[in-house]
Amino acid sequence: MKEMIDFDGAPIFAIPAREDYRAFGGCEGMLLEGPQGWGEFCPPRTGSDLLAARWLTAAIEGGTVGWPDPIRGRVPVAVAVPAVGAEEAAAIAVASGCHAADVMVTGLPDDADRLESVRSALGPDASIRCLVDRWWDVDTAAETIPRLDTAAGGLQFVQQPCATARELAALRGRIDVRIAVDVSDLASDGLAMSDVADIVVLDAAALGGVRRALRFAEKCDLPVVVSGSRQTSMGLASGLALAGVLQELSFACGLGTAATLAGDTVPPGRALITTDGYLPVAPSAPAPDPDRIAEFIVDDAERIAWWRERLRTARELL
Repeated sequence: MKEMIDFDGAPIFAIPAREDYRAFGGCEGMLLEGPQGWGEFCPPRTGSDLLAARWLTAAIEGGTVGWPDPIRGRVPVAVAVPAVGAEEAAAIAVASGCHAADVMVTGLPDDADRLESVRSALGPDASIRCLVDRWWDVDTAAETIPRLDTAAGGLQFVQQPCATARELAALRGRIDVRIAVDVSDLASDGLAMSDVADIVVLDAAALGGVRRALRFAEKCDLPVVVSGSRQTSMGLASGLALAGVLQELSFACGLGTAATLAGDTVPPGRALITTDGYLPVAPSAPAPDPDRIAEFIVDDAERIAWWRERLRTARELL
């Protein structure tokens, strides 16, 4: 499949986060064209070469063999709520039309106000989840999470509150809120996943594509939630494809993050930004918009060289 992709002509882009979404980060990467369409290669800059190779496999899958046929045409998504003031957080949640919210928390006192505001805005039946991003040690997490659970009127889960598998396993015995763990970026430390997590987070790009993530879901004895990384609408389409083929979809997907970027790589009409709480499952990723690529193209020689080398290294591992 590698020979079918235009690697040499792959444009490199960089899109910053919106001003009020800085904690989510922007998106920088490459767009790869194959005979069946496009894929996005934007692994985290600090990630390992092996992780980058999985991202490349996912990008190649979308542009060559495509994705499995879906069993549903659209999937529910959660609105991404940044670490902003309570009033602004409520406005973001309501504008999305979503019935679930992924609320960023940082360990500061205003976390509780933000959660209370989002719950009030979305109502008692909405699903509120916390994104922690490995901020806490076990004692801090055990003390903080129950307070956040109360402020939110009940949390559906808290995602990645601690950094290591052993910390997460220790925390599970001290709190009642379910813990969700991204399996693509966690060393097991010899522990079974059922010792570490109540819910498994599946990121199609970071796991090597829709098919590989689907195989993991089929073997996993825990419920799963589909999420994404810092991707444009082109990249998030693979997560939607994964959600579209899962036999069970018990949770709204963490794929509402295109709204956190100051732009996109695709035409405005194909941008994956929800207004009704759902996003469509498509047979392929949307193609890039030349005008938007020109707006966000990287022209710095050092960054271009870095990405070309990143791509070369990842290709050698395939």
